[in-house]
Amino acid sequence: MQSYMAGRDMITTQEWTKGELETVFDVAFDLKRKRALGESHALLRDKVLAMLFFFSSTRTRVSFEAGMAQLGGHAQFIDHRTTQISHGDTGKEIGEIIGRYCDGIAIRQCDWGIGNSYIRGVADNCRVPVLNMQCDFYHPFQALADMMTIFERFGRDVRGKTINVSYAYASSYQKPMSAPQSLILMASRWGMNVRLTRPPEFKIMPEIEEQVKENARKSGGSFEVLDDFDAGFKGADIVYPKSWGAMLTTTDDKESAEIGKKYTDWITDSRRMALANDHAIYMHCLPADRNIEVTDEVIDGPQSAVYDEAENRLHVQKAVMALTMR
Repeated sequence: MQSYMAGRDMITTQEWTKGELETVFDVAFDLKRKRALGESHALLRDKVLAMLFFFSSTRTRVSFEAGMAQLGGHAQFIDHRTTQISHGDTGKEIGEIIGRYCDGIAIRQCDWGIGNSYIRGVADNCRVPVLNMQCDFYHPFQALADMMTIFERFGRDVRGKTINVSYAYASSYQKPMSAPQSLILMASRWGMNVRLTRPPEFKIMPEIEEQVKENARKSGGSFEVLDDFDAGFKGADIVYPKSWGAMLTTTDDKESAEIGKKYTDWITDSRRMALANDHAIYMHCLPADRNIEVTDEVIDGPQSAVYDEAENRLHVQKAVMALTMR
């Protein structure tokens, strides 16, 4: 167990050692047990987390606010549109000033080409931990919750298990690619056989693919890229089909949506689930476009792990906050 992480930023899990991440999971499982037993764990009494949102959320806002309350602290919700952030406060000023008021800053900024650089700009000028609640490149807390859920279903040794992280069609909006990118970065560090299944227009960042390849080389896992939706399901232990925008093909959301219409058949249904292993689980970070990304019979069926996965956001976030905001 790594015992000292006070003051650390969580922008991408790649910047944390595997030992440090193992400690996060150890603490998350312990806090989940304490929550189940009603044991007090006010580890951050009198601490304040500033939560700056450029994009709306459900699970992220509620889980961070609840987590800080359960840890004995307080979370401030800050909407960029109702503050001076929308009128000129820079990332440097946010880091310098809010970092002096609060004990941590959590930010959700998903604008393509802006989000990650903004969060890093705040972190570079901040004396307290900066936590990435999702940006254009990374969604670290979702990936931590995903792995915690996988550990619960398959045990902590997941070497050789096959996870298929796949594009799926959605009609709602052009979603960030940060969730799939963070998940394949995470899974490849635990020796899993990682599949990335996507149409040619929906590539992920090449530098992320290179990091995944290196992670797999070090861990003894594997990494492959497929462009056949059905092929990705075959023999998989975990399937994680979700939508993201064609950011590397076009930065125009309307054009991306038109491209996506070529792949309306990329939907997870019972026929596709039957291609996976009998014990396979279905995962999704939510919200899913029901009966467009996934059918009701799958997301509400016995192989679905989406609600455990959503709950585990609370526990991994509490673990990271407890470790870094001391």
